[in-house]
Amino acid sequence: MTAFPSLPQPMNAKGDPRLVGVEIELGGLPVEQVARLCATTLDGTASQVDSHIWRVENSQIGEIDIYLDIFLRNSQQSKLRDLALDLGRDVVPVEIVTEPLDMDGLGRLDDLRNALRDAGALGSGAGWFFGFGLHLNIEMASEADADTVRPLLAYALIEDWLRAANPIDESRRLLPFTDPYPIDFTRALIKAGPGASRDHVTGLYLELTPSRNRGLDMLPLFAHFDEARIRAAITDKTSARPTFHFRLPDCRIDERGWCIADEWQRWLTVERAAADTALLTRLSQAWLDDHGLLTLSRQSWATRAGRILQSAGLDRA
Repeated sequence: MTAFPSLPQPMNAKGDPRLVGVEIELGGLPVEQVARLCATTLDGTASQVDSHIWRVENSQIGEIDIYLDIFLRNSQQSKLRDLALDLGRDVVPVEIVTEPLDMDGLGRLDDLRNALRDAGALGSGAGWFFGFGLHLNIEMASEADADTVRPLLAYALIEDWLRAANPIDESRRLLPFTDPYPIDFTRALIKAGPGASRDHVTGLYLELTPSRNRGLDMLPLFAHFDEARIRAAITDKTSARPTFHFRLPDCRIDERGWCIADEWQRWLTVERAAADTALLTRLSQAWLDDHGLLTLSRQSWATRAGRILQSAGLDRA
């Protein structure tokens, strides 16, 4: 079983392990086959819930839903809907969605990738329109403002480095959710600082980057605290939940060197940076120095941020 390092703050405010929900997108296999592979590999029972929706119950990691990742799946069942889903099979990913998992559960899930790859699962690099990703929903450490604000600030400061260290597959660059945070938003976060209130940072987010289509989508977490405020400001459907919605841009499940544990390392880097006040200050000051009044390229900051993280022993991603 693959080992997953623990978070810097491994427990939540109740003293329970922080959990992580996972969404895996892939192509090349029908929904039914993916569901049966999940059941076989993780000792569960697969059953069909709808024409394009399957569920695995009583597995080693609890309940798993498997479906075509398209808005039509939630519409009323009809021959027209099923035809549209069938036609989209070649470009619409199959999505595997887990319950919140502990570190052992993440390890067992990561072992599933070998079975899927051997069966012919395809990742984001297998086709120009295969915009497949991996999403991690990481439970917040507590409801303290700092446990929301500091990880967000850390991510914004090192996002360009994260993206440069793991270049996005070309097919994903065509899609809107590969967009980084706007420069103005990061500048405003730095000005607010790691001690800012969550309420203030929520306002900055809604003003300067009011979108679900970001690498770190904070709207579900903000909605957990003030759902009415988010609903009033955002037209996109947002499910309130106390998690950081970390949208990794690629799922390379068909590549033998790829694993979820390596992707997990990216978030660990974010939280480790968030926990180091001196490092956050250094990154913030360097970011302001690098950007000045006008930002012509984000690559120079990616390189500089990488050097700073390397000096702190945090340059793994």
